[in-house]
Amino acid sequence: MLGKTKKPENDTPFTVAKKEEEKPAPPPPRPTPQPSEEKTVIGEQIAIEGQIKGGEHLVIQGALKGSVEMEKHNFTVGSSGRVDGKIRAQNVSISGQLKGTINALGRVEVTKEADFYGEIKAKSISVEDGAYFKGSIELNREPHRKANFAAAPTGPATPDAGQAAFSPPSAAKKDS
Repeated sequence: MLGKTKKPENDTPFTVAKKEEEKPAPPPPRPTPQPSEEKTVIGEQIAIEGQIKGGEHLVIQGALKGSVEMEKHNFTVGSSGRVDGKIRAQNVSISGQLKGTINALGRVEVTKEADFYGEIKAKSISVEDGAYFKGSIELNREPHRKANFAAAPTGPATPDAGQAAFSPPSAAKKDS
């Protein structure tokens, strides 16, 4: 607010402002870290046995025996990590040793430094050249064609009779 105009001795007018009480500005809001951005690292000298449930990414550089459940977050076995158990996570990356089952809602990556023994169920998988992999893979998606493998014809071992089993009825040979 403006106050009165005063005239100093040198005849130059100026305005004197009333000083208002200054309130400190509120601090800017701190960005809230997204849970998906945070990660926990289990160091090389740590060994854990049991069940882990988490709300952030997890990196194992030490040893873990047990189960891990973190459906919306990523699980990583670092180059020095050793895991024996059941893993359920969004994405899984293996650079160390993993023995067990993986159920990934997204992608599984087995790097060239990895040793993997077990089963993988995921939407997609990559195995780098040089990785050790012994196990099975099931990709979670709808098949292109619905095949009924149980109804597949089983013909005799002879080629002529087997051919007749796959021939349309009108083309089958008639014996007289």
